[in-house]
Amino acid sequence: QVQPVESGGGPVQAGGSLRLACEGSGSIFRFNDMAWYRQAPGKQREFVASMARKGGLREYADSVKGRFTLARTSNGYTVFLQMNSLKPEDTGIYYCNIAGIWGQGTQVTVSS
Repeated sequence: QVQPVESGGGPVQAGGSLRLACEGSGSIFRFNDMAWYRQAPGKQREFVASMARKGGLREYADSVKGRFTLARTSNGYTVFLQMNSLKPEDTGIYYCNIAGIWGQGTQVTVSS
């Protein structure tokens, strides 16, 4: 099976922005819902945001509402997570999940 690929992570200062991308290929990615999760050191993986393929309904964790925004390319193969007003507690590895398939993750480090 093909694994989605995350990119766009890196170090950033508090208050800054990053845009993560999750790219997949094949119809399984194009026609399925997708979600972002994150895992901070020593903590369990937690839900961040999701987007339904049909209708584009977006849902966000309370901790990121108003700061993070999802967008998807028209062909459905790439999903972006725009992260603004970043906080140190946003630090972690961000994972993309499409149709139950996890990517390898991309590290986001927010310094105060």
